[in-house]
Amino acid sequence: MGVLSGRGRRASRRAVLGVAGLAGFLALWQSIPALGLIDPQYLPYVTDVLARLSEQLVDLAFWRRLGSTMTSWAIGLSLATVAAVVLGTVVGLVPPLRRATHTTVEFLRPIPSVALIPLAVLMFGIQMRAALVIIVYASFWQVFVQVIYGVADVDAVARDTARSFGLTRREQLSHLVLPTALPYLMTGLRLAAAVALILAVTAEMVIGNPGLGRMIELSRSAGDATGLYALVVVTGLLGLAVNLVFRFVERLTLSWHQSVRGEEAR
Repeated sequence: MGVLSGRGRRASRRAVLGVAGLAGFLALWQSIPALGLIDPQYLPYVTDVLARLSEQLVDLAFWRRLGSTMTSWAIGLSLATVAAVVLGTVVGLVPPLRRATHTTVEFLRPIPSVALIPLAVLMFGIQMRAALVIIVYASFWQVFVQVIYGVADVDAVARDTARSFGLTRREQLSHLVLPTALPYLMTGLRLAAAVALILAVTAEMVIGNPGLGRMIELSRSAGDATGLYALVVVTGLLGLAVNLVFRFVERLTLSWHQSVRGEEAR
């Protein structure tokens, strides 16, 4: 009971501090244009932005565009995760292959995904597939590198012990490699989810596909600062929701792992 009540108090304290921080941020936002520090034409009052946001929430067209963005996000993240897990496991399990691909990976990974937008448009035109190229490329590396590190982190003594007990490759993969690599995979997946959302919105802004990014670009070109900020708030809320969902999944999946147990104990 004492442990549970202690956790409850810590959770309540974090919630109160989070609400207080958000209230302070909103108050600061409201005061900046009110004090004339920035022209409301460029930084609208937070009350106006929230009012516009409430209007968007009852607009069916807004939800259709939001659905388009999240569809691109989900498909791109799924494709990137599957490819990264398969390739990362293969590369991680074969040390010579890992060494042979190291330079190539380090060359390709830092390439900005937005630099590939002209190539994606040339290949697929103004379609969702062009956006998917960008999303998959950016998300792939987040998971791929983590999977390689996770697979390579398998303890040599544990591997030798598994072999001495006669475990097959499949049994070693399920009972040794997967538990070791799973924390790395979940970290990479959480990072990839955020990156995929960023690139989904960015691709819509640049390519012109229907979605939140396209709405932001239209608001900017029309000089509608209030509408633009309302949409930016939406993307921020989406990012927060994605992070919370994946952190929940991570804690649920890794409830046995010492990193999650240590975090819950604090």
